Amino acid sequence: MKRRIVFLGPPASGKGTEAKKLSEKFSIPHISTGEIFREAMEADTELGRLARLFIDKGELVPDDVVLALVDGWIGANGTGKGFIFDGFPRTLRQAELFDEKLAKLQKPLDVVIWLEPTVEMIIYRIEGRRVCSECRTNYHLTRLPSKVVGKCDRCDAPLKQRPDDTKEMVLKRLKVYQEQTKGLFDYYQRQDKLRKIDGDLGPQEMFEEVLKAVV
Repeated sequence: MKRRIVFLGPPASGKGTEAKKLSEKFSIPHISTGEIFREAMEADTELGRLARLFIDKGELVPDDVVLALVDGWIGANGTGKGFIFDGFPRTLRQAELFDEKLAKLQKPLDVVIWLEPTVEMIIYRIEGRRVCSECRTNYHLTRLPSKVVGKCDRCDAPLKQRPDDTKEMVLKRLKVYQEQTKGLFDYYQRQDKLRKIDGDLGPQEMFEEVLKAVV
């Protein structure tokens, strides 16, 4: 069983959903850089304030700041139970620095799961995506609906559509994603750690493929 896992893929590829399901099934800690940023900013740490400077201006957080925040999370949580990162590393430089960190800990990555949906599927998912206003759980109007319309199954808070979940913004985000991740696919493929999964699969079929990649 592989326990040091990274999920990568474009926006709305399902990486967060699949990472969460895998985390719950095998009790492996799951974290995204977005959550690490939020926690640091809410705690008003020095790194959190630094990250906020870039986020508030709509700029990318520099690789060294991202790695420092990830390093802090690993220091606080350890790697004994493994980890599942989703959406990180996002650049080739981040991947190289992350590998250096894990090599020092003698805990190398086991597998990188790359979810790759078509552009049409990405647009469909994003336009139908709804997010809990409190716990940030993701839903979809048709693929993954909540039990009660407009209410979160976990905490009963209202579901909202993110303001940037539109076709126009999706296409812009995809372009940024492609520029950022250039070289990542080949980097992990050379290490024989990459497992590519069809991102157009339905929820059940996709999770079955994820399980094949880690078990």
